[in-house]
Amino acid sequence: MTHALPLPRVRQLSPVLPVVAVVALLGLPLAPGGEGGAGPADALSALVVLYCAVRLLRDRRRPLSRTAAVLLGLPVAGLALAAMGASSPGEGLSGMGRYLQVFVLVPATVLLLVRGRGDFRLLAWSFVGLGLWQGAIGVHQYATGTGASYQGEMIRAVGTFGSQDVMGMATVVSFGLVCATGLALGRTAVRQRVVAAGCALALLLPLALSFSRGAWIATAVTCTVQLVLAGTRRALKVGAAVAAAGVILVGGFGVGTAMLQERITSITQVADAPDQSVTDRYTMWAAAVGMWREQPLTGVGLKGFPEHRDAHASLALSSGSDTDGAGASFRRQPLLSPHNMYLLILAEQGLAGLLALAGSWLALLVCGLRRLIRVRRDGPGLDCGLIACGLLVWQLTDFAYADIGGPATVLTAVGFGLVGWWALATSGSREIPAERPAGVAAEKAAAR
Repeated sequence: MTHALPLPRVRQLSPVLPVVAVVALLGLPLAPGGEGGAGPADALSALVVLYCAVRLLRDRRRPLSRTAAVLLGLPVAGLALAAMGASSPGEGLSGMGRYLQVFVLVPATVLLLVRGRGDFRLLAWSFVGLGLWQGAIGVHQYATGTGASYQGEMIRAVGTFGSQDVMGMATVVSFGLVCATGLALGRTAVRQRVVAAGCALALLLPLALSFSRGAWIATAVTCTVQLVLAGTRRALKVGAAVAAAGVILVGGFGVGTAMLQERITSITQVADAPDQSVTDRYTMWAAAVGMWREQPLTGVGLKGFPEHRDAHASLALSSGSDTDGAGASFRRQPLLSPHNMYLLILAEQGLAGLLALAGSWLALLVCGLRRLIRVRRDGPGLDCGLIACGLLVWQLTDFAYADIGGPATVLTAVGFGLVGWWALATSGSREIPAERPAGVAAEKAAAR
């Protein structure tokens, strides 16, 4: 009998622990000078998808509800059409595989593995932990001058992602901040909310030192939406606390204050006096629109933007962006995407792909907001709803000036899975049981 005792404990372990391992792998350092493509976390995410499939076969249960299957499977048709129009079968298959990983397979896997609000919160805290880890490394890089190059100084906080992926740490820290804000605004234990609020305030510093204008805008929009959804009184209290933290944050920077102020001011100058990076972005946006006009329905094919870029870009486009520092030598990084997810989809997949993907995201947002409104007054899971809707709002805002790519993309896939669980799973559904103690569930199952 003593040998049989550990078995129930193993069965009680959360099935989302493999997903937590995927998030944890993003804390490992990358090889300096790497291309920033698929990494260990991507490989593990494929194994987690396989693990989920084995669980479904073993349990012999329906994998997804009809609504979930339609919304998560909607992008597949547009992707298949765009893959057939790729310049080569290899490019089409690799591009389709990446899109399926980020927007279909990993999100569906997370949706199926999350059993209840406890599992959801576990993943949310893993986002916060990863953000704190990467943020701590970023602050150290700024303080010691070992970060990526910014205006001739090695001070840009990039975490373990290196100078080849300056948006990686900003994305991770932003996700952690959004999750911490949602946890702080929920109705869980006071200690948990206080810790979450402290984590959110701590993440403001590395987010500022990332010098990422896109991450700043997306995070400000998202946190404002979360505060409004949580209630006016809480919004005023948290807003006052964030304002006070911002004053302390900026006041203690010294020479960094001028750089931050210049970077913030540049957000309002993107039309009047844009710098070269903004000019390059505008030029690539125009090139993407030109590709779409040639193939309005299906686009130029997956991974076709780099091949067709020069034929549609003006002479204002530079040859690439300079990257240096954070353990890597100087290199010229080519501009291979328009840095706008919507225009990238429009150029490579046409209207068919954009309507499929954007339609799926908007449907998830509507379903998530509807459920959040139902539980906002006195229902359970307010923190989960704020986190899920916040992650989706952040991503949809960030997609206006960024696209998928780099090791941190797998975190986007996990985030879409959390959004899918909140928007599509109900407490009465077969695939997602209501939150209850494992012992009670086992006793009821044995009685049946």
